[in-house]
Amino acid sequence: MKNIQWFPGHMTAAMRMMEQNLKLVDGVVFVLDSRCPASSFNPKLKKLVGQKPVLYVLGKGDLADERSDILLSKIKEKGAAAVKVNAVNAGSRRNIAGAIENLVAEKRGRALERGQNKCFRFMVAGVPNTGKSTLINLLAGSKRAQTGDKAGVTRGKQWIGCGGFELLDTPGTMPPAFENQTLARRLAYVGSINDDILDLDDIALALLEELFTKYPQRLLARYGVEGGSPLEMLESVCKKRGFLLRGGEYDYERGERALIDDFRKGKLGRITLDGVSDMENLSF
Repeated sequence: MKNIQWFPGHMTAAMRMMEQNLKLVDGVVFVLDSRCPASSFNPKLKKLVGQKPVLYVLGKGDLADERSDILLSKIKEKGAAAVKVNAVNAGSRRNIAGAIENLVAEKRGRALERGQNKCFRFMVAGVPNTGKSTLINLLAGSKRAQTGDKAGVTRGKQWIGCGGFELLDTPGTMPPAFENQTLARRLAYVGSINDDILDLDDIALALLEELFTKYPQRLLARYGVEGGSPLEMLESVCKKRGFLLRGGEYDYERGERALIDDFRKGKLGRITLDGVSDMENLSF
């Protein structure tokens, strides 16, 4: 399987822009994907923020199952502030706003003692397609930040007013290199890596293999997959969905795209790919 590496030129510029703007903010909100919070943790970004207070928001909570709650607990055990949310659910707004406010509660108290009603600023960062802009729009109460369902929608910085604070929306940024290819593949599954640079044959087969190990009943229920090699499982997907070419040959490409699309949209149910072992060596 071909190694995954994706760090286009605009990400270098984005990292430079973020470094320049850190002096303007009081804290940082890192948005992770609840399905793979370890995979979507970018140690380069964490190193960049230095001693600024950080809140980890596990977004897309509606797509992850209860295993993600265990991973959330592990982040907190490491001493970090963290919350899991469904950013398309208005009920999450209060939880997120409260968690962000807690980052600067002490500084706000000191400012109020001096008679200052300060507007605090936070940078929102993370790898592409984790839901940063969706989160900002939820907090702002309107569609203020540009969103999309593919990696790389946000290219420039955007300041968004959200009540008592301001948020700086930043472009999604990957690590310059992936040391762990298992985690890199999971980012490919969830759409954080541009599909155009991926070998979708490899990604689809690897996804099938991982899903069959962790969620075999989901594959059985939707596609009639009962086991076999990854290729045989893909053929079951094609057969179930009627993806056949002339002569009865399987249309592998349509089957691969349908599988990946079903996973990303939650049609296979709530799924969490990362495990506790994936969190162990990360410094939150």
